[in-house]
Amino acid sequence: MRRILIFSTAYLPLIGGAEVMVKEITDRLGTEFEFVLVTAQLRAELPSHERIGAVEVHRIGRGYWSDKLLLAFYGARYARSLGGFDAVWGIMASYGGLAALRYKKMHLRTKFLLTLQEGDSRAHIYARVWWWWPYFTQIFKRADKIQAISNYLAEWAREMGARCAVDVVPNGVDAAKFSPPDEVARARARAEVRQQYGISLNAPLVVSVSRLVPKNGIADLIQAMKFLPEDAHLMIVGEGVLSRSLHALVQTKGLKDRVHFVGFVSHNDLPRYLWASDIFCRPSLSEGLGNVFLEAMAAGVPVVAPQVGGIKDFLIDGETGLFCKIGDTLDIAQKIKLILVDKHLSEYLRKNGLQLVRDKFYWSNIARQMKNILCYLCV
Repeated sequence: MRRILIFSTAYLPLIGGAEVMVKEITDRLGTEFEFVLVTAQLRAELPSHERIGAVEVHRIGRGYWSDKLLLAFYGARYARSLGGFDAVWGIMASYGGLAALRYKKMHLRTKFLLTLQEGDSRAHIYARVWWWWPYFTQIFKRADKIQAISNYLAEWAREMGARCAVDVVPNGVDAAKFSPPDEVARARARAEVRQQYGISLNAPLVVSVSRLVPKNGIADLIQAMKFLPEDAHLMIVGEGVLSRSLHALVQTKGLKDRVHFVGFVSHNDLPRYLWASDIFCRPSLSEGLGNVFLEAMAAGVPVVAPQVGGIKDFLIDGETGLFCKIGDTLDIAQKIKLILVDKHLSEYLRKNGLQLVRDKFYWSNIARQMKNILCYLCV
């Protein structure tokens, strides 16, 4: 069986779009490839070695942020003790990608696949990598194949000097998880979630699933609530560094009875919050692709989003969702209100979004494309 070495800055149970992608792909290809993943420890309570699904996971470090540096500069040497590999796969042009680059330099005949999942703006990324810029650019230049999850990231790879083919293969959606089994299940989730937060069944409810960080524009969404009807509510699912300031903003704007902070929710439990809502909105400043938007579509929820980054790959204004202007709280509110008022439009966007996900973003289809890439590298 062909062996694939994966370097990822973080891995399950730490979760993000990249971690979900690796889990979904490896679960589907585990009978055809042997996957070994090396990652940073980051949390002391996590085991240094375990199997998660089809992946043999090795963690380096002692449970601190500095473990990322250890992964980048020691991970390749550590991986040499794990046997030979047919290909090395770096997840994102970060610490995992740097570890993969270093492994490639030690094993010149081993093909190097780079996956780009970055959601931050290029300016934000460049501000963090200036001190190792020569190595950073080599991650792109030394890759034998690059897989980008959006055309936006594929363009970035070429701008960074990629010399290999760049394939656009998006992240997918677990249809069985996010599409309700029937309307009874949707209605039950709607009633349970709303009752928990004191929201009536008929009240308009906007949901946003997001890390509470500047690039996701949650402060703009909160302020947009001032322009929506008094009975409209906002539910924010996620946690992050802006939690305290966003809570303070809600208090300042007099919205404490209409804005509900849910905090962390496991990926398995997330669909219930989507089924309980009427609209999904995240007015991001940047997005590599925006998997949460696709998950909302799969859950049958109309989407309002800005025209940034990879969102442009799947959101067609007036067809699969509505575009809002970046940083414009009034425009964000107007687009939300349009869906709330026009039931025909709401149903049209819901159906089109669901069909788009079914046609292009199911994990089974994505896994087949990734299999072709891995087989090409292992020849």
